Amino acid sequence: MALLLREAIGESLRRTRVSQSRTLREVSNSARVSLGYLSEIERGRKEASSELLAAICDALEVPLADVLVDVSVSLADTRRVEPAEAAVGIDRETRVVIPAPHALAAA
Repeated sequence: MALLLREAIGESLRRTRVSQSRTLREVSNSARVSLGYLSEIERGRKEASSELLAAICDALEVPLADVLVDVSVSLADTRRVEPAEAAVGIDRETRVVIPAPHALAAA
């Protein structure tokens, strides 16, 4: 299964918080968000609104743009092969062309 955007955002926020040796409580108080909700965001279970994400980034003293770049890199690096693809050996770059409906009628 592919990494979801909310999961990548949560991972980035958690990495940042842990690298600063800060607790969930410290960041939640500073961002004015409940500790439980911040925990859910970090675990990728809740989607943060843009306003809430900005508040969390302010609390972490990290630019939102830096978090988004980190998330973008994480998503780009996550090139997981689905089990079905691995089983039949389909390369991720393989493209299937499906003819338009009118082309099928003419054939």
